[in-house]
Amino acid sequence: MATHTTFQFRRRMRPHRLALATLAACLGSGLTAPVCAQDAVQTVTISGRNSANAASVAGFGDIPVSRSPFSASVITTRQLADAGIGGLADITRLDAGITDAYNAPGYWGQLAVRGFTLENRSNYRRDGLPINAETVLPQANKQSLEVLKGTSGLQAGVSSPGGLVNLVVKRPTGTVRQLTLGWADDASLGAAIDLGDRSGAFGWRLNAAYDHLQPPTDASRGHSRLLALAVDAQVTPGLLVEAEIESSRQVQPSTPGFSVLGDRVPDAGASDPRTNLNQQPWRLPVVMAGRTGSLRLTQTLGKDLQLSLHAMRQRLDSDDRIAFPSGCSAEERFDRYCSDGTFDLYDFRSEGERRTTDALDVALSGRALALGLAHQFTAGLLFSRHEARFNRQAFNYVGTGRIGALVVTPADPSLTDENTDRDEKSTELRLQDLVVLTPEMSAWIGLRHSRLDRRSERTDGSRPIAYEQSFTTPWLALSHAVGPNGMAYASWGRGVETEVAPNRSRYANAGEALPALQSRQIEFGYKHRTALLDWTVAAFDIRRPTWSDLGPCDSGADGCVRAIDGSARHRGIEAEVEWRAGAWNLRGSAMALKARREGAADAAINGLRPTNVPASSLKVQAAYNVAYVPGLALLGFVTHEGRRMVLPDNSLDTPGWTRLDLALRYAQRLGSRQVVWRAGIDNVANARAWKEAPFQFGHAYLYPLQPRSLHVSAQMDL
Repeated sequence: MATHTTFQFRRRMRPHRLALATLAACLGSGLTAPVCAQDAVQTVTISGRNSANAASVAGFGDIPVSRSPFSASVITTRQLADAGIGGLADITRLDAGITDAYNAPGYWGQLAVRGFTLENRSNYRRDGLPINAETVLPQANKQSLEVLKGTSGLQAGVSSPGGLVNLVVKRPTGTVRQLTLGWADDASLGAAIDLGDRSGAFGWRLNAAYDHLQPPTDASRGHSRLLALAVDAQVTPGLLVEAEIESSRQVQPSTPGFSVLGDRVPDAGASDPRTNLNQQPWRLPVVMAGRTGSLRLTQTLGKDLQLSLHAMRQRLDSDDRIAFPSGCSAEERFDRYCSDGTFDLYDFRSEGERRTTDALDVALSGRALALGLAHQFTAGLLFSRHEARFNRQAFNYVGTGRIGALVVTPADPSLTDENTDRDEKSTELRLQDLVVLTPEMSAWIGLRHSRLDRRSERTDGSRPIAYEQSFTTPWLALSHAVGPNGMAYASWGRGVETEVAPNRSRYANAGEALPALQSRQIEFGYKHRTALLDWTVAAFDIRRPTWSDLGPCDSGADGCVRAIDGSARHRGIEAEVEWRAGAWNLRGSAMALKARREGAADAAINGLRPTNVPASSLKVQAAYNVAYVPGLALLGFVTHEGRRMVLPDNSLDTPGWTRLDLALRYAQRLGSRQVVWRAGIDNVANARAWKEAPFQFGHAYLYPLQPRSLHVSAQMDL
C-alpha cells in the first residue's frame, strides 16, 4: 500500500453488513453503501457526500444519514482542511444549524444547535462515550465530527436539547505516513505527524502535533501539543480488541469579549478586532491539559449478533486565569461596560482544576426476525462517573480598564472565594429497535432509563448537597421510502436536564433538587438523494421548561424560590442541498428559527427572543475543478447569520453579517507521488461585525469577526 506524507500550512485561528433480505429491501437500492471519495487530482468535492456516512452517535449502526429519520451532520477532516478549520468552534462555517455560543479565543469553545447552547459537561461524546468538553478538544487524531441535532434523550441521560457532538478517533487503517507543517497570520507555526501500519492481525496509528500559536489577536501568543496512539488486534476471528490513548496540552492567554457601552452597542466597524482586553503585565495564560484512554472489545457471537464492551477514562487538568473585564460600578450597571468605554477589571484565578470522567458501556446488537418482522436492535448499559475537584479561587477587583488604551492595574491573586466540588454517578439502560414494517415503511423505537446520583459541596466543606433522580426518555420515528431515492419521516422524543436550587441564603428552597426539565421535540422531514443532487428539509418544534427566581428576590428576604417558569420554544425549518455536475460541486444549508419564551409569570418576558440566537443563517460552500489545469480546484465559502439579541429584554441587538472566504487546492502527480497545495484568504472583504453576542454570567459580551487572514498548504503522498 502506498504511503503518503502531508505538508500543510493551515490557519490556526480557531478541521455487518445487512443480513436480512427484508431489511436490505427497506434500506437498500444501494443507498446504504458509502460513496468513495474520488482521487483528489481528478476532482474536489465540498462535502465528501457526508449524507452517505453513518452518524454512529445516533446508535443505529451503519445506517447512512440519508436514510435515517433524524438530522445530523458528519464533518470529515478533509472538509476541515479544505476550509482551513483547525478548531471545533469554526465548524459553524459549515452548517447553518450550528452557531457560536461564547467562543472566546484561547478558551474552550461552546456551540449552539437549533438555538440551544450545548452543555460542555453533558452534550459531548468521544467514540460514543461521554466526555467533559470544558477543555480544548484536539482535532489532529480525529477522523470526523458528528453533530446530531435535536433532543438527544435517546443518546444521553442528561443533555441540553440542541443535540450532541461526537468526536470519532482515527483508528488503524493500513499504511499511513503523513507529516503536517503549518503557517498562518500572524506567524502561527505548526507541525504534525500521522503514522500507521498493519501487520497481519495487528494495526497501529500514531498522531503527534505541536503548534506555536500567534493569531492576529493582540497578546495571545501560546502553544499546544498532542500525542496519541491507537492500536487494534484481531485476537481471534470473532474478537477485535481496540485501545487508544491521547495526551494534549494548550497554553495560551484567553481573549475576553467587548460589551455594550452604556445604552448602545458599539460600532463594530470602529472597533479593532485584534484588541485583547486581557493585556495586564501580570496576566497568565490559560493552561488546559488532558489525558484520555479507552479500550474496546467487540465479540461476534454469531452471524447476526455482536457484543461490545467499551471503557474510557478522561482526566483534565486546568489553570484558568485572566485579567477579566466585567461590569461598570461607576454607573452601577453590572451587565455591561461603562458609557465611556471603561470597565471594572478583576484578577481571576482558579488553578489546579481537575475533572475526571469514567465510562463503561456494554452493548448487545444484532438482527433478527420476530413476529414476521425484521429487527435491527441494540440493548446497552452505560455506567459513568464524573468528578470535579477545585481549589479556592481569586476574583478580586483591581481597578478600571479602558477599551483602546492599556491602563495598568496592580495584581491581586489572593484566594478570596470558595469553589464547588462535584460528583455524579449515572446508570443508563437503553433499548433501540429498527423494525421493518413493510418494504417501504420502518419504525424506529428507542427507550433510555437513567438513574443519577449527584453530590456537591464547597471547597471548605460548606453547603453540601446530595440528591438522586430517575427518569425515562423515549424516542419514536416512522420513515417511509418515497421511490428509490427519497424518504419521508416523522419523529418525537424527549430529553432531560437536572438542577438544584442555588444554595444562597435568600432562596427558600436552597439546595433542594428541582424537578427534572423534560424537553420534547417533534420533527418532520424529507430526504432525497441521487447521483447528482442531494437535498433535505426538516421542520422541528422543541419545547424546554426554563428556571426563574420567583418571589421577593431583590428585597433581601428569604422568600425567593427557584422554580420552573414557563418554557423556551424553538420552532424552525432547516434545509440542505448538494449539487454535483461536471466540474461544479455546490453545497448549501439554511435555517429559519423562531425562538421565544412562553408561559412565564412575568408577561413582559413572553414572546421575547433569547440572546445570541440568530433568527436565520445561511452557509454555502462551492468547488470548481478547472478543466484546463487538472487537479486545480477553486473553493468558496459564504457564511451569513442574522441579527442577534444582546440583552434579555431585547432592547439591544447586533446586525446580521456576511463573510466570504476563498481558497484553492492544486493536486499534482510527481511520479507515483501526489502533492496537494492549498492556499486561502479568510474574510476576503475584511468585514467588520459582531460575530456573536453571548449573555453569560449575567453579563453581555460581544465578539468580533476575525480580520482578513491568509493560509497556505502543501500535501504530499509518498
